[in-house]
Amino acid sequence: MNPLTTVRGAITTGFAAAIVLSLLIAPTTFHELGLARWLHILTGITWIGLLYYFNLVQIPGLAAAAADKGGPGGAGIGKYIAPVALFWFRWAALATWLTGAWYLARSGNFHGSFALGMLSDPVNYYQLVIGIGAWLGTIMLFNVWVLIWPNQKKILGIVAATDEEKAAARKTAMLASRTNFVLSIPMLLCMGSATHGLPF
Repeated sequence: MNPLTTVRGAITTGFAAAIVLSLLIAPTTFHELGLARWLHILTGITWIGLLYYFNLVQIPGLAAAAADKGGPGGAGIGKYIAPVALFWFRWAALATWLTGAWYLARSGNFHGSFALGMLSDPVNYYQLVIGIGAWLGTIMLFNVWVLIWPNQKKILGIVAATDEEKAAARKTAMLASRTNFVLSIPMLLCMGSATHGLPF
């Protein structure tokens, strides 16, 4: 059976390829921080990629579908696409935060980063910048699990809700998602700039 015909097979094949490549490049070494960083980047791409999909594609697409009175509507998206996308979205958000925390803890930067580098004198620049990114990511994780997902369950009919509750849930979920979209831009700036310097 071709592993590329299923999502699980493709994920497994990708991880196997990464392990083989790592063993070919450095067969006798293991770097825990490198593993934590790689998993943080991998899960972060999944999380933020889906966040951008929701904000740049799905929300505008569903609005256009709702406005098109003679069109097919957005029922297929709500029934088949959104639940799967939200599954990967919320778990990738948690995995991103946990792998980031793992990396910061094992590198000795967890407390200093969440204190924005102010536990050092002078202020630790790396911890300040990565800490801003970590706080933004923490706010975004909160929004995913406390605002977006509970409201999406109402919208998708996973939990019972009246039409009024669904309308309120749509607004709350959309605003929380848009907030995360906005926060992701400076968050990614901080994550990329902590060791390479701010571009401005």
